[in-house]
Amino acid sequence: MTAFPTDWQLDLDGPIGPRLREILRARIVSCDLPPGARISESEIAAAYGVSRQPVREAFIKLVQEGLLKVRPQRGSEVARIDLQAVLDARFVREATEADIVSLLASRGDPALVAELERQIALQERVRKNSPADFIDLDEMFHRTLAEAAGRRTVWTLIETLKLHFDRVRFITSATFPTDTLLAQHREIAARIGARDPAGAEAAIRTHLREVLSHLPEVTLAHPEYFEGQVPDGLSAQVA
Repeated sequence: MTAFPTDWQLDLDGPIGPRLREILRARIVSCDLPPGARISESEIAAAYGVSRQPVREAFIKLVQEGLLKVRPQRGSEVARIDLQAVLDARFVREATEADIVSLLASRGDPALVAELERQIALQERVRKNSPADFIDLDEMFHRTLAEAAGRRTVWTLIETLKLHFDRVRFITSATFPTDTLLAQHREIAARIGARDPAGAEAAIRTHLREVLSHLPEVTLAHPEYFEGQVPDGLSAQVA
């Protein structure tokens, strides 16, 4: 299963509720359902040919995740991207993944480095023609790091925490400098292979701050998508 599935067909032979939640979450994170879009239980139920009960359960989960808002007497709408949540997710993720790559670099596992290099080659193939595939491969890269360090549960927690962060990534995916991201992935893999914990930590910190360097620009281009304000001095915070 991909991190952000683009196959949004609901298999009615399988468990409907969890799959429907996954589909709606992916559609919101990828901005197929953009921030501020109206969304109703009845329309979703009709679109997927299901009763309203699994839709209602999916909506409750999405509200808990901060992706959906229920407006009394007005129905539901896709939540706008919470800028503070984006900044908080970056802060927690950076601290966690810095420890992860430092640990991996202390080991210098050649098999892990080979796998990372294989994934980077795949990223290179799709980066110009398929932003969604590139994002999915980027997710695989970071998940591989966490799992190699024995931190699979931690990665599951990060995935939930960074939903608003990922929405920004999709909005900027068409113009984002994937060559920069690829170079950063190569540097992370190289520092792990060289058994350089300090270098690996510095490389991933730089990498995870890349999205935020584009945050002021994207909020100006799509102010209707965001909630809150980009704090003054953001460039200094992510430098």
